[in-house]
Amino acid sequence: MSDPFSALLLGILEGLTEFLPVSSTGHLLIAQHWLGARSDFFNIVIQAGAILAIPLVFRRRLWALATGWRDAAHRDYLLKLATAFLVTALVGLPVRLAGWELPETVTPVAWALILGGAWMLLAERLAERRGEVATVTWTVAVLVGLAQVVAGVFPGSSRSAAAIFMAMLAGTSHRPAAAEFVFLVGIPTMFAASGYAFVELAAEGGLGTEPWGDVALAFAAATLTGFAVVRWLMGYIKAHRFTGFALYRIALGAALLLFLPVGR
Repeated sequence: MSDPFSALLLGILEGLTEFLPVSSTGHLLIAQHWLGARSDFFNIVIQAGAILAIPLVFRRRLWALATGWRDAAHRDYLLKLATAFLVTALVGLPVRLAGWELPETVTPVAWALILGGAWMLLAERLAERRGEVATVTWTVAVLVGLAQVVAGVFPGSSRSAAAIFMAMLAGTSHRPAAAEFVFLVGIPTMFAASGYAFVELAAEGGLGTEPWGDVALAFAAATLTGFAVVRWLMGYIKAHRFTGFALYRIALGAALLLFLPVGR
């Protein structure tokens, strides 16, 4: 469908939910139940729009890493970012080609929200026992890469939630440090996913049928909204736990099971 207003709303919703550990997929599923279904290409590209907010928010950090790569600490961090992305790419591409993914319908998304919320509560409690550890280890890098693949297979689990809490469980228990690493890894991950979706659409001859005006509008809305959300979240988690997000996920998952038709 082509409807600029619904595209704008979906872009704003994507920007609001991509970085919060609440599942953008789950929220888009609800919204598209009333606003009309969109293509996989549309959904992936507006995710890339939200990810564009990350270089804007972390522009100083990225500049420091890019210009200070000769510094051992910066080089180590860059290599760990690259490792997490490569793990996602090398494991995720075969998974994608094999078609290993649950359908984005109510039941699997709702259960992913509920189980993910319960896991968040447990994972944060276990991570806090280690104290405030901000170091990103090689184990964290590898597991964050795998967590992104798992999030892709199980719609509703949330890429940010899966990766952040995997990082916290694996040793980076400091919430802002774990979130920053996951968000920075998301830059190449989501841009690569959008590029792959573009190639797939071109191969299928679907470029001419995509409502490009809607895609561009939603992309811009997701970027602007995502920028505001990331800035707020990075300040919020310095002094607050993720408990509220976990409880929200559980409530949303239960509401999906109760009020939306199974199979939609």
